[in-house]
Amino acid sequence: MELNWAGNYEYAGAISYPPTLRQLQELTASSRRIRALGSRHSFNDIADTSGPLVVLDQLATPIEIDAASGSVTVSGAATYGFVATELARHGLALHNLASLPHISIAGAIATGTHGSGDRNGSLATAVSALELVTASGELLTVTRQSTANFAGMVVALGALGIVTRVTLDIQPTFDVRQDVFEQLPWQDVLDNFDDIMSSAYSVSLFTDWSGPALSQAWLKSRMDGAPVDWSQGFFGGRPATAGRHPLPGISSVNCTQQLGVPGVWADRLPHFKMAFTPSSGAELQSEYHVPRESAPQAIEAMRELSAQITPLLLVSEIRSVAADDLWLSPSYHRAGVALHFTWKPHQSGVEALLPVLEEALQPFFTRPHWGKLFHADAAALSGRYERFDDFRSLAARMDPEHKFRNEFLDRVVFGS
Repeated sequence: MELNWAGNYEYAGAISYPPTLRQLQELTASSRRIRALGSRHSFNDIADTSGPLVVLDQLATPIEIDAASGSVTVSGAATYGFVATELARHGLALHNLASLPHISIAGAIATGTHGSGDRNGSLATAVSALELVTASGELLTVTRQSTANFAGMVVALGALGIVTRVTLDIQPTFDVRQDVFEQLPWQDVLDNFDDIMSSAYSVSLFTDWSGPALSQAWLKSRMDGAPVDWSQGFFGGRPATAGRHPLPGISSVNCTQQLGVPGVWADRLPHFKMAFTPSSGAELQSEYHVPRESAPQAIEAMRELSAQITPLLLVSEIRSVAADDLWLSPSYHRAGVALHFTWKPHQSGVEALLPVLEEALQPFFTRPHWGKLFHADAAALSGRYERFDDFRSLAARMDPEHKFRNEFLDRVVFGS
């Protein structure tokens, strides 16, 4: 029995560990259905299949750093924590990281996973090239510079092939300080929302949606920018006097350094330390992206539902994400705000609540995170992505026999 990270989903496919690229190609060519399985941090059936589930951990794919061209090429199975550590050793950096550094690169970019920051696109925006095994077993390399429809091939939900190697944009290393403020009054947050979200390189707001104040604001500031001075407070919030975990009452020992202590980007941009490797998580997750200009109204809509949300919730996080041109990205052609929900492990209760949340957020042209729990199907989603039909056509050309299809894709992308 193979479960996902949260333990709420059991995979149907048989796990396969091809030891060489050639064997992966042969297995792909001979299979009727096949999918790749990464770090298992999806909370739905996006990665599953009735055929082989291939794990690429045994493929010998060295990291290739090209500082002159500003790029790094890595295995699709590599984790962001591994790549970040290697880049930092060479005085280099990625533009951003997700809150948890243990996720695989191919899985994160395929689902539009992101960090935070007004000027920071999702992790997929750093992708400049992909190597993938196609349905016929051929090895295909596509690049941002020379491949038509490349913008449709990055956030691709695993529908176009098995990604074996990824090339990412890199930059010189930088240091970051992380400051936490507590109990920001909601009225101050809503009245000054744009100023708050643009106050640091990366901003995360944590709440359970109840009460007159949100619990914490985490500010990650680059040290090569203008000096920060929050000695007078931060929009009504008081500075934390000790390290904080997003969940009240939980030790911050596994969280990255706070209290304004500078450190290299790889040790500050995630919320959790690289050395802390979670084997499982007793939680469920959902996330909805709304346009930046609609965020205060969407936040108010969630606060009005706090009586239904809060009893099922561990914590929610609010982050901003810059616009991009990736067809199925939740930030396609719009700057957005992500409303993230970390739920208690009550699957039936959460699933019953999701249609209520999505109805409340419907006026805001909401787009869900593809790897988390949501209720909408293809009929509801198709009108929210301008290139939705273009992606379906691209997938039909690249996978005419539907080798990479599964129940998830049939339900949320290719259904009528």
